[in-house]
Amino acid sequence: MATAPIEPPQRLVSSLSSDPESPERRWLAALPTLLQQQLVSWDLTLERVHAPGGRSSLVALVRQQDGTPAALKFPAPGRPHEAEALGIWDGWGAVRLLRRDGTTGALLLERLHSAVSLRSLPEAKALLEAAGTVRRLWVEPGPGHPFPTLAGETEQAVRTLSAAQADSPAAAPLLAEARELREALPTTATEHVLLHGAFRQGKVLAGERAPWLAIGPAPLVGERAYDLAALVLDRFEDLMAGSGAAAAARRRVAKLADSLDVDRDRLRDWTLCRAVLTAVRETAVGDRQRGELLLEFAAWL
Repeated sequence: MATAPIEPPQRLVSSLSSDPESPERRWLAALPTLLQQQLVSWDLTLERVHAPGGRSSLVALVRQQDGTPAALKFPAPGRPHEAEALGIWDGWGAVRLLRRDGTTGALLLERLHSAVSLRSLPEAKALLEAAGTVRRLWVEPGPGHPFPTLAGETEQAVRTLSAAQADSPAAAPLLAEARELREALPTTATEHVLLHGAFRQGKVLAGERAPWLAIGPAPLVGERAYDLAALVLDRFEDLMAGSGAAAAARRRVAKLADSLDVDRDRLRDWTLCRAVLTAVRETAVGDRQRGELLLEFAAWL
């Protein structure tokens, strides 16, 4: 078992709050100790910390006592209920949860091929495989489930859009449309299933047990069009670089909606809403160019 100091990947460090008193920074400071303790507790052998890794968790590649490869994950604070969602899916369309520690938040997961995601495939094939994967995740959450809902997160989303509208007069009409949609869509939904919540091609990795499996959910309950909207936006920069991009964007909405029996208009509305919200967040963290591209994409819809 490893005794060398553990250094969290720089991508994770730079993505978290810089306030030394924040929960994220306190968690980050404790990570090396937590990881070493978990290795001992679960009798794991550390191979290496996965780098560059993600922006909301640390993942270490490990071996179990019998030599079976696995991944040890520590989600950052503010990412609740991943274990509960993985438990419900139990390997169906998603990485299998092998073990969890309710005190440290550690998750022991089956090992997937971290270097091979759906983004390695041509666009049309990637969209097809992504749609086939995400549809497996849309199951009933069960009574008394712990997951947040799209309706419950409406107020925060509306506040974000309202503030951006005040700061961006040129984009105000589009921001206003997105705000109205975000208020109305959850109230008119006719389905409430478990959603991945952060689905995109990069969140689907190659596996041994199944060709493609989803990772890293931010689970919530709502309608399928919300998850599917993220697929419409996936690799949108590539789509925008081609000829007839506006028409291609609308065709992508129609194709994905029809392939999964989702209402086209609701998928269009959720895509516009998610594009504008993402644009606001990207602009807020300094990526104004990507924010403007997302607003342009939204306007095409």
